[in-house]
Amino acid sequence: MVSFVSAPLAELREGIAEVAELTTRDPRVLGSHLEGPFLAPARRGAHDESFLRHPDPESVEGLIEAAAGTLRQVTLAPELPGGLEAIARFADAGVVPAVGHTEADEQTARAAFDAGARVLTHAFNAMPGIGHRAPGPVVAAIDDERITLELVLDGLHVHPHVAKLLWDAAPGRVALITDAMSAAAEADGDYRLGTLNVTVRDGLAVLSGTQTIAGSTLTQDVALRQAIAMGAMPAAAIAALTTIPSRALGIPGLGLLEPGYPADVVALDGAWNVTGVWSLGERVE
Repeated sequence: MVSFVSAPLAELREGIAEVAELTTRDPRVLGSHLEGPFLAPARRGAHDESFLRHPDPESVEGLIEAAAGTLRQVTLAPELPGGLEAIARFADAGVVPAVGHTEADEQTARAAFDAGARVLTHAFNAMPGIGHRAPGPVVAAIDDERITLELVLDGLHVHPHVAKLLWDAAPGRVALITDAMSAAAEADGDYRLGTLNVTVRDGLAVLSGTQTIAGSTLTQDVALRQAIAMGAMPAAAIAALTTIPSRALGIPGLGLLEPGYPADVVALDGAWNVTGVWSLGERVE
């Protein structure tokens, strides 16, 4: 799935239309994920504030039409004017709405889930945390069995102790994601994320000159080892990388090693290090 950061609407429509065409030629391309531009400015993270906007009906319809049925997920802030209506419209169009980059409180998050949102984008990051008098969107998602909670398990985005609390609180509903940008698995240095400059030091990507995290350099094999190190059973950790994300996206055939499904395989040794990768039955690494 190809993810887009916030950009002018015309650029986003063009980009997701190109992805839609690509899905007709390459079955490994599953469609698009829009992380923005319908985000809360105060929780924008590594998104260019000048591109953020409210989800008015015309903008929403334009994105749905450009994707031609290949828009898989949209992350948005439900508290924005028109936010709940946009969630319902995306859901009606077969898109998975996700709550993220948001100032939503617990009640607003619950309203978003009732409107059709089914994912919490990178839990804890770019949203209110858990307060003892203000539970926030994370608790709302934990309490709702319909919701899949994304988690960036690199030891940097979320403290391992807090990650373990989330893992235990929502068994079978945590999807391990990378939120990776172009520096993933690369050396420290200077990079770009959309229109913004990013500096990577000791594996942590931040907007240059700030402490604002800008995506990650995480790879999924590292996330798997992190999950097992924090006490997750191997089968549950692997499911969090495979069947749980595919279920959240409504693509049940992914992540299974069974006849009739894509022959996508990652082989691991006893220390959970990658030893081989196959895509559609052909070895690629």
